[in-house]
Amino acid sequence: MRVYCAKDYNHASRVAANIISAQVIMKPDCVLGLATGSTPIGTYEELIRRYEQGDLDFSKVHSINLDEYRGLSPENDQSYRYFMNTHLFDSINIDKKNTYVPDGLEPDKDKACRDYEEIIKVHGGVDLQILGLGHNGHIGFNEPGSTFEKETHCVTLSDTTREANARFFNSMDEVPTEAYTMGIGSIMQAKKIVVIVTGEGKREIVKKAFQGPITPEVQASVLQLHSDVILVGDEAALAGF
Repeated sequence: MRVYCAKDYNHASRVAANIISAQVIMKPDCVLGLATGSTPIGTYEELIRRYEQGDLDFSKVHSINLDEYRGLSPENDQSYRYFMNTHLFDSINIDKKNTYVPDGLEPDKDKACRDYEEIIKVHGGVDLQILGLGHNGHIGFNEPGSTFEKETHCVTLSDTTREANARFFNSMDEVPTEAYTMGIGSIMQAKKIVVIVTGEGKREIVKKAFQGPITPEVQASVLQLHSDVILVGDEAALAGF
């Protein structure tokens, strides 16, 4: 695992954007695994800036997102499809037909998961996967538990995760209780993984995930077994690491 310690959030975002930019330049038709949440917003803003300057071309890129809330439509302003359109896709020249997010409105959980796993397989897997890191060690919506789930599945969100996401909703009652997410097996098959962590609040979970035992109680700890992981963090998150 390689570790890049950036000065602050903006610097970490630029470092992550550098890695993604290099992937797109080296392989214009690459498959990017993308994440949502507050952490990657700065990275996406930097990618947009580089696109607007003429430095990046996303016209042949495919993207596969980690997860989506079950029950939210793409038009819902808290859905992850809406997030990706707003924070990245609407501002670059990617073909939205080549961008994939789980179908939050598919009523059949098993079908939704099978269909999404098939999308991953048809595209030959992910070349570069972007990950954030939850305070409880979750990646995607893979919550602490007794096993590492292999493929895309529907999860019941923990109270910790729902509380962390409640700031985006009018009330806790509006926060979905379930989500579709790529499984740990699907994530681990990515050729390269970039984990972005910033802020003092992530300091302890970074240590548990990357210096502690490999356990499904800290889902991100499995990344220690991947052959090409890059940890990009700021000084606050990586202090003492």
